[in-house]
Amino acid sequence: MAIGWLTVLKMVPWGDVIENAPKVATGAKKLWQTVGKKPVAAAPVSSAREVLRAESPAVAALQSQVAELQTAVADLHQQMLVSSELIQSLADQNTQLIKRVEVNRVRVLWLMAGVSVLALALASRFF
Repeated sequence: MAIGWLTVLKMVPWGDVIENAPKVATGAKKLWQTVGKKPVAAAPVSSAREVLRAESPAVAALQSQVAELQTAVADLHQQMLVSSELIQSLADQNTQLIKRVEVNRVRVLWLMAGVSVLALALASRFF
């Protein structure tokens, strides 16, 4: 199972991921700022609703459908706010993860260089 993960990780273009991580974070922040500023649709005035109900049953039915749709739109707007907040959080975590991966990559390179030097020193001593 670990071999499968290693294969998948080797196939990831890490250079592109590292390069695009700040763009993803910036895009998520812009999305959150845009979505967060939009107001939720307001319900119509109740007195106007009562006037329309008095006119005809068809208008009252349409008014009822409009009220249901406004409720649905408000619910969808709330879900969009939650989703965009989640996207921003994930983008920030992705940026932090990419930074840590880059630090670990540099450490591994230094470690490989140190092990190579030690291996050469050990080999020259015994051979």
